[in-house]
Amino acid sequence: MESVPATDAASPLDAYSQNVASVAEALLPTVAALRVEDHLHRPFASGSAVLVSADGLAVTSAHVVQGASRGTAGFVSGEEIPFEVIGSDRFSDLAVVRVAGDGHRPAPLGDAGRLRVGQLVVAIGNPLGFEGSVSAGVVSALGRSLTASSGGSTRLLGDVIQTDAALHPGNSGGALATSAAEVVGINTALVGPMIGQGLGMAVPINRATRGIIGTLAAGRLVRRAYLGIGGGPRRLPPAVAQATGFSKGVEVVSLVATSPAAHAGVRPRDVIVALDTMPVGDVSELQGLLTERYIGRPVELQVVREGRLTHLRATCAELPPT
Repeated sequence: MESVPATDAASPLDAYSQNVASVAEALLPTVAALRVEDHLHRPFASGSAVLVSADGLAVTSAHVVQGASRGTAGFVSGEEIPFEVIGSDRFSDLAVVRVAGDGHRPAPLGDAGRLRVGQLVVAIGNPLGFEGSVSAGVVSALGRSLTASSGGSTRLLGDVIQTDAALHPGNSGGALATSAAEVVGINTALVGPMIGQGLGMAVPINRATRGIIGTLAAGRLVRRAYLGIGGGPRRLPPAVAQATGFSKGVEVVSLVATSPAAHAGVRPRDVIVALDTMPVGDVSELQGLLTERYIGRPVELQVVREGRLTHLRATCAELPPT
């Protein structure tokens, strides 16, 4: 009987391991362990940060450096380098710090818009104080939402990446990378009442967050326009969709009294389907459009009310940063 060649059962695992190892080798030197200090130079918080420029700019989570102005960044090389906080934006949970010195090795940034559910991702950070830790998993879901609060204002953090790569306290601010060693997310949260629930979140690196990072790096505040509604996604009935040309929008569940939306005549149960002719499919899309350029400017809201398309005009206010 002719013998059947043995298959190399270990090869898929070897290929996977080699991929993860190559990502770790490329990115570990670019991820710092942050030890955050108070005004008396006493350590009071820790997390991770990702170097994005040779002159020391690094991105981290806003909640890691909240209330701080300085600290120390530790690297896998053993270097301990002072850093200062340049800017922070709680609504996106992003912050920018500058690590002292030049000639740093930055991480290459990718585009989270190209991610697919099931794609391999690698998380690099400093969980529970263990520096230079690596975990791997897949993109579990895209477009998730988290609620971010600042002072008396609440905003939905949309388009968040959900992953099953193991994340623990201390991973916040670290890198979520593709198999090509491109950073596509900044790890921001562990979901669940206990550590290790297998559900982590990361703020995506995309056009919008690159703009936020650039604003913070320039030492400026991130400004946003404000309508004053609370709502959720709503798919329109087929007949209404055919009549209006819109299939979905944001249903207004609550309305802040004296807000721009209230003054414009927006009512609860209205479905906002477009802002200045730009379609709006969910809350994150609406918030993504309400950028600084709309502050103090009139905008046209296309609203489906009782099955009919209505046009309203609102003048956006500025969302208080705190």
